[in-house]
Amino acid sequence: MAVVGSCGLPRSGPNKREIFAGSVLKKGDAFVLTVNDRVTRQTAVVPALGFSKAFKNAGTVGSDTIRAGDTLGLTIWENVSDPLLGAAGTPATVLEEVQVDGSGFIFIPYAGRVRAAGNSPEALRRIITQKLDKQTPDPQVLVTRLAGDGATVSVVGSISAQGVYPIERPTRTLSAMLARAGGVSIEPEIAQITILRGKQRGKIWFQDLYEHPELDIALRNKDRILVEKDTRSFTALGATGTQNRVHFETQTLSAIEAIAQVGGLSTSAADPTGVFVFRNEPAEIANAVLNRKDLKGPQRMIYVLNLTEPNGMFQARDFVIRDGDTVYVTEAPFVQWSKTMSAVMGTLTSAGSISALAE
Repeated sequence: MAVVGSCGLPRSGPNKREIFAGSVLKKGDAFVLTVNDRVTRQTAVVPALGFSKAFKNAGTVGSDTIRAGDTLGLTIWENVSDPLLGAAGTPATVLEEVQVDGSGFIFIPYAGRVRAAGNSPEALRRIITQKLDKQTPDPQVLVTRLAGDGATVSVVGSISAQGVYPIERPTRTLSAMLARAGGVSIEPEIAQITILRGKQRGKIWFQDLYEHPELDIALRNKDRILVEKDTRSFTALGATGTQNRVHFETQTLSAIEAIAQVGGLSTSAADPTGVFVFRNEPAEIANAVLNRKDLKGPQRMIYVLNLTEPNGMFQARDFVIRDGDTVYVTEAPFVQWSKTMSAVMGTLTSAGSISALAE
C-alpha cells in the first residue's frame, strides 16, 4: 500500500492539507480564511456601473434644430402665373433634399445663401419668405427637416441592426435609440451599454436603463453606443461537474450559483467540506477582512467554504464570486483511498495472471 501511495496516484488537484500548507501561518504567501458573515460583508464588491453627472444633466437635443449636414425639403408657392422658380402654370416649386453645407448655409434661387444651421424649420421659413418677398409677391414657404446626417449617433456591438442613426424627435434618448436599432441581441441580464462622448465614457447595465429612469440619458451628436456582453469570468477546477473557464450569467454571482453553473459538485468525488475560492484581493479589502492596515498591493487570499456546516449553504449563497476568481473543490479522502485500493487490486490481479501463465 505504501509503495503504491508513494507512486503518486492521479488526482484533480491539491488536497486540503496541501492548500492549508500554503498559508502565511505556515510560511506560505497566501491568507487562508474561513468564510463567515463578516468576511462575506467585507468582500461583497460588485462592479459599480453608471453615468456621470455630465451625462445625466445633459438636456434633450431639440430635434427641430437644423444643423450643418442636415437635409431639408422646401416647397415654395408663388402667387403669380409666371413664377420665378417653377414652370408657368405650376403653383408650387419643390426643392427636394437641400443639403446644409459645412458652414451651415443653404442656397435658394433668388434668395441667395441663407443660414439654416441653428434655426428651426419655422424660423428658416420666415427668413426665406422675407428674402423671396422682394422678388415675387406674397410667397408661401414650407420647410421640413428630413433625416439627414447632421446630428447622428453610431450603434454597434450586440445589437440587432448596427449602424449610424439620426437623432430625431422619437429617438432623442438612449432607450429610444436602442429600440430604433432593433434592441440588444444578447441576454438582457448580462448586456452592458457603453456611451462614448468625446473624451467621456459611461457604462451601465442594460436592465438598469429601465429600472432607473435617470439613466435614460439624452443623446448628443456623434455619440457612440456600444452594446457588449459582460466579459467577467471565473475558473472552476477540481471535483466539479465541469472544469472550465466560465462566464458570468448574471450581474451578481454567489459561490453556490457558480458551483451550480458548472454542474454542481461531483457526487462521486467531491469533498463538500473543501470548497476553496482563490483570489488576488486589493489591499483595501484585504486589510478590512484581516483587520489590518499595513498590507500594500494585491494579496493572495484563499476563502474556505464548508457546505456541511449548519449554515454552510447560506454562507456559500451569500459569498460573492468576482471576476478572475478560481473556484476549486477538493476530492473526498475516500476517493484517494479507493484509487489506492484499485491500484493494489489491479497489481495483484496482474501478478496472478503472470503466475498463471508461467505455470
